Amino acid sequence: MDLLINHFWELTITGLAIGAVYALVALGYTMVYGVLRLINFAHSEVFMWGSFAAVWALMAVGAGKASGLGLAGYLVIGFVAAMTVSALIAMLLERVAYRPLRKRNSPPLIALISAIGASFALSELMGLRDKPLGWFNLENLRDYLGRPRENLPLPLQIQTKAVFPVFNYDVTNIDLIVLLSAIVMMVILDQFIRRSRLGRGIRAVAMDPEAAALMGINRDRVIRLTFLIGGIMAGAAAMMYLLKIGVTRYNAGFILGVKAFTAAVLGGIGNIRGALLGGFVLGVAENYGSALFGSQWKDVVAFLLLVVILLFRPTGLLGESLGKARA
Repeated sequence: MDLLINHFWELTITGLAIGAVYALVALGYTMVYGVLRLINFAHSEVFMWGSFAAVWALMAVGAGKASGLGLAGYLVIGFVAAMTVSALIAMLLERVAYRPLRKRNSPPLIALISAIGASFALSELMGLRDKPLGWFNLENLRDYLGRPRENLPLPLQIQTKAVFPVFNYDVTNIDLIVLLSAIVMMVILDQFIRRSRLGRGIRAVAMDPEAAALMGINRDRVIRLTFLIGGIMAGAAAMMYLLKIGVTRYNAGFILGVKAFTAAVLGGIGNIRGALLGGFVLGVAENYGSALFGSQWKDVVAFLLLVVILLFRPTGLLGESLGKARA
């Protein structure tokens, strides 16, 4: 208890920062569920591939210690690379793992099995990325493809600096970058879904796909757009994760994906603002639980919170669905 009281603001702000990562990944789960009533369990690997894309892009441009405009440039490169690759992987997943099943009107259980299979396939592909070195004599790419089962560190070195104090905690530049980036992404997505023509199409399909089709909305296009947006958000989360954690690996998406899914359910699966709220609540609750019970209880606290919420409010904190979201 003393640790929680003495470090309350530090635990809160750092919890919000990691919660922002959960929230951005949770958006992919909640949007796909809102439109397709499908849990895309391969979304965690979309995040993981984005993290590797960011590291490789920064390695390719020779990123190292940076500050000022140089740091801003490297951050832009990292975000763009992660978001681009994650978006492409998400759309590939939709094309290969889900669209053929949807065309055949396969039951939801088959789609769920396909999602789990795609998740393992994407993870193991990254875990076996050293194989082309021997097959195609690509020794010059060993820095990128070598040591496939080990941690891959972020080459960008950012000196942590205190920016301003919040009571007894000095908010750092990393905290600010992660939180501000997440908030900007969330606001843009929320306004896009609520105010744009494409966003209204997503909401219409989520509410009633048959009526949306009668009104001239192309359901397949909406589904592709949904996967695209989810991938972009996962890529942004991947870069933020690297800034906070500093390394990635081939199975980095598993635990984080489960946490993000927990955040989506916690806030109300199918609700965009609920995913954001669930991510923040989960990140802060984990930190508080670690302070009270020890870091080894961090995951236990997160999932106990989920169970408690579902017992007393099965629809999550915000039960309104994507299709019923008010403009």
